[in-house]
Amino acid sequence: MKTKIDALIVVEGKTDIDFLSSFIDSKFYKVNGSAVNKEDFDFINEVLKSTSVIVLTDPDYPGIQIRNKIKEHCPGVLDAFVRKEVSIKKGKVGVAESNKNEVILALKNVKNFNKKENLSSNLTYLDLLDLNLVGLKSTKNRNLITNYYHIGYSNGKNLLKKLQLIGINKDDLLKVLKNVK
Repeated sequence: MKTKIDALIVVEGKTDIDFLSSFIDSKFYKVNGSAVNKEDFDFINEVLKSTSVIVLTDPDYPGIQIRNKIKEHCPGVLDAFVRKEVSIKKGKVGVAESNKNEVILALKNVKNFNKKENLSSNLTYLDLLDLNLVGLKSTKNRNLITNYYHIGYSNGKNLLKKLQLIGINKDDLLKVLKNVK
């Protein structure tokens, strides 16, 4: 039985749709990878007037760039992230190279980074430094946090912004780092 998702899922290409439609009942839209353009943005913005739109791009640099372009031109889209380490097959990284469980997990943990209300987060860049989430040899800890909160790969600056937007505090991070290690 397919998992029903009441949203338009935006992906990079046809292979993503072929893979996802085998186990997800939803509407899909492909942006043809890095060729994402004004017509795509116009269509997505039109759909946003009546339903949710979830961006599910590949967990690689081009996928991040495509996601950022869509978010810049289409405020209100939601984010779903598959983890890179489970989305690699034959040297290729992508949603279609992922697996059913990873995609379902990503779609169950959709994030809204467009919230206007200020969630209470006292997190600062210095906190990230103190917890070894930025700076030298911070990649492992940063990956633990991004995977735990399902927020996708992030450099230090973006990590701080995402964590603040979803209301995460230093104490929350301390608990995660202590329990995950």
